[in-house]
Amino acid sequence: MSVHVVIGFGPAGAATARLLVDKGHSVRVITRSGRSPEPGIEHIALDATDSEALTEAAQGAVALYSCAAPPYHRWAAEWPPLAASLCAAAEATGAVLVLLGNLYGYGPVDGPLTEDLPLAATGTKGRVRAAVWERAHTLHRQGRIKAVEVRASDFFGPGVTDGGHLAGRVMPRLLRGAPVSVLGDPDAPHSWTYLPDVARALVEVAGAEQAWGRPWHVPTQPPLSAREMVERLASRAGTGPVAVRRLPPAALALASLFSPLLRELKEIRYQFERPFVLDSQAYETALSVRATPLDEQIAATVDWWRERPGSGR
Repeated sequence: MSVHVVIGFGPAGAATARLLVDKGHSVRVITRSGRSPEPGIEHIALDATDSEALTEAAQGAVALYSCAAPPYHRWAAEWPPLAASLCAAAEATGAVLVLLGNLYGYGPVDGPLTEDLPLAATGTKGRVRAAVWERAHTLHRQGRIKAVEVRASDFFGPGVTDGGHLAGRVMPRLLRGAPVSVLGDPDAPHSWTYLPDVARALVEVAGAEQAWGRPWHVPTQPPLSAREMVERLASRAGTGPVAVRRLPPAALALASLFSPLLRELKEIRYQFERPFVLDSQAYETALSVRATPLDEQIAATVDWWRERPGSGR
């Protein structure tokens, strides 16, 4: 049994921690507030930007999974100290640092997104996320740490709630057969990365030394528009055709006055106004995780939301 440390217990952190337990590992989860213990998981309350405390908590670990993120509107101030602490803990303990990243760092791109594209984003959030990997990659090349990054498109699936574009703003209404509103063009092709596949990829690359030192895209099914995804979800739910509408710019502007999250989405609106396609062929050629079949993704997501209090019809 080996020890793995997961920083953050949001959807990705929780899925990763529980998958590691299923595989027979001992897991420590780091969060600011801590949680009640659960089988196989030790929850530790500490501030992960405190490098000394994080290093102490990571002693004996073979892998350190970065699944936490500051609040969306505080990325510029809070990601750099968190990234520095993660790298310091990885260097002090020898644990491989497994970063969960996204696609913001590429910026707007014509065509599918591949790992060999430059991190050319000019927006604040894109540059912040690019800098996290650039720091870790530099230290990896210098031989000071072992690092790898796994990048996903928008999360989708069981456990994804408020932050998902096909989650809290869509699923409860869809289950009632009510119209739903989505950000951007509802007919633009878009890649949706299934959350359990994110966890499976994180765990696989942690144990695959040949994967270290570079980024990888999580295996993801071919893109579908938000309208097509809603149609499939509604069909599985048996709620009949559900109207899908673009969130009007005026309504978005008004909502942004009260929601820091919606205000911050302005920088990445391009991802929803044009095709946004993740290419995961490199991962699928080199490693073993494959994207879960779409029908299974849809069924599991609908079933999970139906069991969530207040979400059903």
